[in-house]
Amino acid sequence: MWSAGPAGQSVQTGQEDQTGEAVFTVFLRGQRIGSEEVTVARPSGGWVVTATGRTGPPLEFSFDKFVARYGADWQTQSLEVLGQMRGQGLLLNTEFSGGTASSDVVQAGKQARLSHKVSADTIALPNNFYGAYEVLALRLHTAQAGSAFPIYVAPQAEIQATVIKITPRRMETSSTKYELRQFDLSFQNPGGALLVEVWVDARGRLARFAIPVASLAVVRDDLSSVMSRLDSFSHPRDEAAFIPANGFSLAASFTKPEGIAKPPVVILVSGSGPQDRDETVFGIPILGQVAGRLSDAGFFVVRYDKRGVGQSGGRIETTSIEAYAEDLRGVVDWVRRRKDVDTDRVAVVGHSEGGSVALLVGSQMRGQVRALGLLAAPGQTGREITLMQQRRALDKLQEPETAKQEKIALQNRIMDAVISGAGWETVPPELRRQADSVWFRSWLLFDPAQVVRRTNQPILLLQGSLDTQVPPDQADKLEALANARRAGPSAVTRKIVVPGVNHLLVPTRTGEVEEYASLPVKTVSREITDTLISWLKEVLPAKR
Repeated sequence: MWSAGPAGQSVQTGQEDQTGEAVFTVFLRGQRIGSEEVTVARPSGGWVVTATGRTGPPLEFSFDKFVARYGADWQTQSLEVLGQMRGQGLLLNTEFSGGTASSDVVQAGKQARLSHKVSADTIALPNNFYGAYEVLALRLHTAQAGSAFPIYVAPQAEIQATVIKITPRRMETSSTKYELRQFDLSFQNPGGALLVEVWVDARGRLARFAIPVASLAVVRDDLSSVMSRLDSFSHPRDEAAFIPANGFSLAASFTKPEGIAKPPVVILVSGSGPQDRDETVFGIPILGQVAGRLSDAGFFVVRYDKRGVGQSGGRIETTSIEAYAEDLRGVVDWVRRRKDVDTDRVAVVGHSEGGSVALLVGSQMRGQVRALGLLAAPGQTGREITLMQQRRALDKLQEPETAKQEKIALQNRIMDAVISGAGWETVPPELRRQADSVWFRSWLLFDPAQVVRRTNQPILLLQGSLDTQVPPDQADKLEALANARRAGPSAVTRKIVVPGVNHLLVPTRTGEVEEYASLPVKTVSREITDTLISWLKEVLPAKR
């Protein structure tokens, strides 16, 4: 049967028109894999949500009919589904009456009749039908933190969902700003709690749904276009710019300091994945916060949406570390053409994978980039980092050592095939679809040892002591590589490890990835930014 998945909640009032059509795009690990067309109607005496959709690999799911009916006070009435999963038929008809959900199910040619006790106002959320979350959004419209709601994961069981936190959000396109609210919810599935995000617009309609742990996001099309971005952080002196790249433009924000005629420049580079200019991860606008503090300290700061993300053009499907470096070179050239900055004092600061991109550009623009700041950057090849992260994840599992070794062997086969293009017959097709990408190949092959020796800039290695994604020993490796350079006395290397800070550069208890969603502090460590500011002022001194 279907795997237990997430589900949602809350209550709607008000006179605004909440009906109408919407189109959603489904993203998995930043890649578009499907879409849904959804209609919310309000006939006399209730609500009706209808939808059609199609999702490609690895889900391979489509449906021609989804109809959910609710009464005026959200009494659940019926659910009808007709579709296909991996080429096999799927039929679900559920009637809700007298506290019971009775379902007729046909899946892969097998029929079943199921019955479950449910609450009268349960929300029917079968897995993979994202239009169903329109009901969740409508009911969240007036919910408060701590509100709890019954969710029927049709046709399996009823669970409870609880609102953990509500955060105001704002997204903007070239012509419109959207005021949204992000509801963080905990779904108490039989296998354990699942954290999800549901974003609701001012009318109470669904704007975005995400399962961070699965890298799954479902975004309404007016908010997922190349000209929309999450305005998760802003500084009073932020200004917008579009920077020419190779056949497209990069959307950026630059922040000027006050009272400085020609300030030094810092360009910020975000980490892996489809990151916008603020690098917002688990609600923390990492680079947005760093940019504000650097500007307040006297620097002209530039941060930008990666290609194919936010308001930037280009495509992420065929990108690579080298392509990201090409984009960064364009930003450096754009800065150096400005008349209001000191073009002889330009530094590049990269976080995580952004550190690798910064290193690559530093090696290529030794006369134009004067300093390199690497925040939690890897010091080994992408292949070595990937294996290190996998081993660490496996160490947490209660599995026999033989099973762990089999998974490591499979990972090595996958990486061999990605690099060579051969041997895919030994890899499950669904894993090939996930791994066979230009970016992953460039990541596996990237070797900081080959790049660092071609740099001649001073380098700061700034690391959190509790970073479990890129552990502090990576800074040790980078330090050894940088100290082995023959670039002269100006190529000074400084390594600083900040206690109690994780990979997101915020204070933490354990540093584990599982802790990210529940971090009580969503602010980049002052010790991180103070150290960075002090070093930048030292290596980019004002002219006398």
